[in-house]
This record gives sequence, C-alpha cells and structure tokens, in this order.
Amino acid sequence: MAEKRPVVLDEVDEKHVVNAILWEKGIKTLLGVPLVVESSVIGVLHVGRFDPRAFTDDDVELLQLVADRAAIAIEHARLFEAEQTARLRLENIQSVTDATIGLLRLDELLGQLLLRIRDILEADTCAFLLLDAETGELVTRAAVGIEEAVEKGVRIPIGRGFAGRVAAERRPVVLEDVGHAEVLNPLLRARGIKSLLGAPLLVRGEALGVVHVGTLVPRKFTDADVELLQLVADRAALAIERARVHDEMIRLDEMKLNFVAVASHELRTPAAAIYGILATLRARGDELDPEQRAQLDKTLWEQTDRMRRLIEQLLDLSRLDAQAVALERRPVEVRELVENVVDAVAGTSRVEVRVDPGLEAVVDPLVLDRVLSNLLVNAFRYGRPPVVLSADRRDRHLRITVEDEGTGVPPELVPRLFDRFEHGSEGKGAGLGLAIARAYADAHGGSLVYDQRDRGARFELLIPANG
Repeated sequence: MAEKRPVVLDEVDEKHVVNAILWEKGIKTLLGVPLVVESSVIGVLHVGRFDPRAFTDDDVELLQLVADRAAIAIEHARLFEAEQTARLRLENIQSVTDATIGLLRLDELLGQLLLRIRDILEADTCAFLLLDAETGELVTRAAVGIEEAVEKGVRIPIGRGFAGRVAAERRPVVLEDVGHAEVLNPLLRARGIKSLLGAPLLVRGEALGVVHVGTLVPRKFTDADVELLQLVADRAALAIERARVHDEMIRLDEMKLNFVAVASHELRTPAAAIYGILATLRARGDELDPEQRAQLDKTLWEQTDRMRRLIEQLLDLSRLDAQAVALERRPVEVRELVENVVDAVAGTSRVEVRVDPGLEAVVDPLVLDRVLSNLLVNAFRYGRPPVVLSADRRDRHLRITVEDEGTGVPPELVPRLFDRFEHGSEGKGAGLGLAIARAYADAHGGSLVYDQRDRGARFELLIPANG
C-alpha cells in the first residue's frame, strides 16, 4: 500500500504478513494491488492461493485493472453515502424547523423567527445580531421587546459585552443577573431586562451572529433552555445563511442581466459600423475613389480599436468580479512607473508629472497601470489641459492624484460616477473606465475617490505603500 504498486509474494512466510489469519489459513502465495483514486491510496485488493503459484504479469495487470474499477466504485459509494448522510441530517433539521424557515427574504425570516423563539422560550425579548465582517462588530438586525436597538443600529465588538462574548466563545452564555454583568447595550438595562440567555449562530464552525432572549423578571435558565435555544439557533443560522445567499443571488442576477444588456448594446455600435464598412468594401470597393477608401479605412480602424478596448475592459471586469486577479507586489520607483504609463496613454497630450524621483513603494505595477491609464483617458476625454499627475507617500499609503482643468463632473452624476456603463450625458466611451479603476484599487486594498471641486475633476488613489 505504501509503495502504491502491485506486490507478489510467491512464498508467504509468517514474517511477510501482519495479518496472522493469512498464515494460519495456510495461504501460500499472495498478489496485492493498491486501490487508488486521484493518486491517493484508499485501500488494497489482494488474492491468495492455498497452493504455491507463480502469479504472471497478466495476473498482475488483470488484478490492477479490476482494482482501478473497484476503487472508483468504492469512492462513488462513499460519496453517495456521505451525500445520503448529509441529506438525512438536513431532513432531520427540516423536520424540527417550522414553516418560517421556508422564507427566503432575510428580513421576513428574522421577523418570524423572533416571535417564535420568544414564545418557545417564554421570554419577554428576543434579538438577532449579525456579524459585520468589515468592522468585526455585531449589529442588531432584528428585535422584539427592544426594537430601538435596531433603529439605533447598536453595535457590539466581538469579545466584549454579553453578545460579543457569546460570539467570541461560540457557545451559549447565561446571565442570571444583568444588573451585575458587563452589558454594552444600554437598552437592555433601560428596558429592565433581568436575565439573558444567548447562543451563537454557527455555520460551518464560524459565528455569523448571535441570538439572545431576555426576561423582565429574574430567571434561572435551565440546561433544557440552553439546549433548546442552541437547537433553534443552529436551525436559524442555516436559514439565515440561505436567506443571505438568496438575497445575494437576486442582486447578482440583476447585475448580470443589466451587465449583459448594456454590454451587448455597447458592442453593437462598433460591430455594426465594422460590418457596414466591410460590406461596402466587399460590394463596391473597386468603385470608391482614394479619398472615400481612406475615410472608410480610418473609420474601420477607429471602430475596431473601440471594440478591442471595450472587450479588454469587459475582460478586466470579469476577472475582477471573479477575484481572479493575482496581485504581484514588488518594490517600484513610482516616478518611472508613472512616466511609462503616461507615455503609453497620453500620446501627444501633455501631462505634468509631479513625482519625487526618489519615491518608492511596494505595489503591484499592473494595478497602478490599470488605474492610472483609466484616469488619464478619462481626463483627456472629459476634461481640459493641463492634466496634472502627482504622487506622494503619507500615513503608510501611496497617494496618487490625477486632475484637470475641465468643467468637472456634474453634481447629479457624482453618486453614479463609479457605476458601470455610466458615462453621463455626453455619452463618450463605454462608461467602464472608472468602474475598472476603482475595482483594481479595491483589489489592492486601497480606494479611489473623486474630490469634487468648483472647477476641474480630481481623482485620488490611495493604496498601502508597503504591500
């Protein structure tokens, strides 16, 4: 088994086998082959005889062939058994869960669960706090009996207070006397809550939040109460996770449909122009005078280049959405990198570069190239010279700004400035450049912001300078 290859024992001796039964039964010869699935040994298949026999190469090949098929069948059986076990577990969960778990909208689900959990545990209050992954805080998402906690957006740090402790320790916690315990939510005391019982909402071992119930009179929660709340919390956590996925799928489907519709529209224009020009050249290209032919060639090149750039932008967005952009941070001289980008993008346009020659940072050059290229193209397309690109290093961040002296961004467009396919009333370009620039900045752990001023447009890129 360890060698992952067939083994033949022409003469079985007691020292050759660990399984004493083989020796005791009088096995004289053995042939064994490994059961291998995806380069991993899952077992061994061996045959033996009570009389001496020399196994041939054909015997070895045949048994290995049988073992390969058997290994696949065994693995399939194991997977089927695992799936059956998981399905049975889900069915058992569903048998305990009432009809409210069938709700897919998160807010509706929480609203129904609140009332049922409060009633099941004969409590006066019930609240769901869900984890905000970005801040590491628990946010009160739904409550009954202490509804103000939702309105005020009460936040509890993980590890602090009653709910924070439940989430950090990932186990139920009982507070028999709220008045003498660390409770960060002032509403609990203000409402006269005397005792609390909380349980973590766990999915795959990770806490996505906390559910707790409270009473207006002192109460000693029993082991049965604790077990019941954790049981309910486990079912609620699965339902909440499912509701979140459902909400996210709806959002992504809407984005996808909008993306496909607008992308198709944007691609149709250059595609139609290219087709029309080629059709004209094919039908009567020989009849055109040199000036007409040159004009068609020029337009064909422009529309082809437009389509190329749009396809590149769509591919950029696809990689960013799939989080398939692998960052390769390395030390770079910022001024040299910036000048290379300017040379590649600006062409005959003038860009004033204000970057200290000694400025260095640990960044992904591709990210800077993509962001700055899109910002410069945006400045040339919508702004007016001079276009100024400056950079410095402050607060452990590399700060790069691109500004122009144009009319700036219309106030009504600012809230949608970084949306996809948003190009304002002028309708220039595909409206993807700024969306791509911000997505690359986000992927690098930074940000891209627009600084609204009385005149001109100013964009600032902030990314960690030390990788």
